[in-house]
Amino acid sequence: MIFHVSINGNDSACGSEAAPFRTINRAAAIARAGDTVRVHGGVYREWVDPQNGGINDNCRIVYEAAEGEHPVIKGSEPVTGWERVRGTVWKKELPNSMFGEWNPFAEPLCGDWLVEPHEYKAHAGDVYLNGRSLYEACSEEDLYNAEPRTVWFQNSWRIAEEKIRCPEDTVYRWYAVVNGDVTVLYCNFQQYDPNAETVEINVRKCCFFPRKPGRGYITLRGFEIAHSACPFNPPTAEQIGMVGPNWSNGWVIENNDLHDAKTSAVCVGKEAASGENFATRFGRKSGHRYQAEAVFSALQLGWERGRVGSHVIRNNVIHDCGQNGIVGHMGGAFSRIEHNHIYNIGVKHEFWGHELGGIKLHAAVDTVIENNNIHNCTLGTWLDWQAQGARVTRNLYHHNDRDLMIEVTHGPCLVDNNVLLSAYSLDDFAQGTAYVHNLIAGLVYHSSAVPDRATPYHFPHSTQVAGYAPVYGGDDRVLNNLFTGEYPDVLENGRPRFVNFCENFDKYTTPQEYAERLREDGRFAYDHTLYAETPQPVWIEDNTYSGNARPFRKEKGALTVNGMTADMTERGGEWILTLNVPAEALTAECDPVTTERLGAPRLTEEPFENPDGTPADISSDLLGERRSAAVRGPFARLRAGVQYIAVWREQ
Repeated sequence: MIFHVSINGNDSACGSEAAPFRTINRAAAIARAGDTVRVHGGVYREWVDPQNGGINDNCRIVYEAAEGEHPVIKGSEPVTGWERVRGTVWKKELPNSMFGEWNPFAEPLCGDWLVEPHEYKAHAGDVYLNGRSLYEACSEEDLYNAEPRTVWFQNSWRIAEEKIRCPEDTVYRWYAVVNGDVTVLYCNFQQYDPNAETVEINVRKCCFFPRKPGRGYITLRGFEIAHSACPFNPPTAEQIGMVGPNWSNGWVIENNDLHDAKTSAVCVGKEAASGENFATRFGRKSGHRYQAEAVFSALQLGWERGRVGSHVIRNNVIHDCGQNGIVGHMGGAFSRIEHNHIYNIGVKHEFWGHELGGIKLHAAVDTVIENNNIHNCTLGTWLDWQAQGARVTRNLYHHNDRDLMIEVTHGPCLVDNNVLLSAYSLDDFAQGTAYVHNLIAGLVYHSSAVPDRATPYHFPHSTQVAGYAPVYGGDDRVLNNLFTGEYPDVLENGRPRFVNFCENFDKYTTPQEYAERLREDGRFAYDHTLYAETPQPVWIEDNTYSGNARPFRKEKGALTVNGMTADMTERGGEWILTLNVPAEALTAECDPVTTERLGAPRLTEEPFENPDGTPADISSDLLGERRSAAVRGPFARLRAGVQYIAVWREQ
């Protein structure tokens, strides 16, 4: 059955095309597996709460935009009738009843791993002037301050929070006073008269998110969705986003414009029963320990393939959100995230914590992140804990504070055919990762061992835990890449802090050195300290280096050239890579990379293969073109000199 929804409809109608419903929620209350909810153009200010889910991929509930129309779901309400207080500051008194159970202006952002600000509280509320979000004033006095304000962010070069940015638009500020039955909003609109402009405030926690878990096999297609007041989303809390499946299975989120979530636009994360900010609330144990316990609790609650995860998130534009474009702990396992345009995530810097990123996933077991364009984010993609079987392939990363971070996971994790162009390309706090056929311009954090945070690993292609171990670094494969080396190493107290590929691997061993050291040590193989104290081997071959980049000390097939550079620009919705390739770089040969050649990481003993257990195909380049021969870098065909390659376009 097809139910129609229109802003000119009536919820007492039958929901036909001739007699549509007025709200999407009316249709969401009665839609069953196999039904379609077709939404016509206009603005729908509601939290859509699907009451039912589909049965399987062939029997879904589909929520879609009517053909050629533009429906918008907003978590905000317009506010008029502002009164001038003084100068450019205006006020509006609002009844708390308009917020229902969640008044975002009374709800501070809080939770595990939220670090700043600590002198005052940032809140879930937001005010939008002509669609642009204002900054929350840190005090009533700050509201009247006409000077741009410094904001919190993570400094790319020191991995430390510092107040050093001072954006001009921070002069547009709001401040809320919540008393009894009313909320009074004070806003500094500067040169604007709010009664002559469009002013909205977010009032709802979510826009399309089931309140109860287990509503699987839902498709959300073709909407603009904005202005949610969702909370901060660490991996140890119930994770709630503007849009998301709420611990369900088999959602498809596609062809949407998702923007201005206070924290996270798309959430494929954890439920509440396995932990709710226990480190912050009780302080009995570290967040790391509670997070580990959450994994085992979730297994008891049914975290397994076919019940949770297996989502598809594709062809969306996701932008201007405070914490994440896409976030999730465990609930994003077995998923595909492909051809999304993700930008301006975490760059407003009203708050800072350890969970910000364009894509931030914990336990991305067998998750594929493919062909996304991720730029102007605090961190492009962050795979944290149990990224076992994950693949990051054919993505563009550029103009980010950092491009990619892989943390406390044991592999296999395959990073292939990507372009990473930011000055700070990679944090590698993991082991068992294969970097193959990438183009990388920036630096990598020098150290990667994390011996004090043991994490789980799994049986292949499963959520079931097979073991538990720290990360000692190494056990990586670095094959057939291009490193342009456009940024010099960064030193701290005379020691390397951020370095170019592949000198960051010099402290590890070759496979031969590793075997020799184990024999020389004379200890028995069952001595656990033997493996903790011996640097793990790395397999590094056939990479091309330019500028400040230098080969691994024992690399076979390394080639060093001069003048290789790369840059990314946008022209009319098409992203163009300008790549300068010295002629000598085209003379380099390399061997094809296959699942067999990559082998298996030492701890998990799982091959670098597809989620279905078949061999991974690395023979296609970033553009999808098959390589007729093994060529270094992410492109099957290159020529000498400057070339302009169209690498990504909106669909």
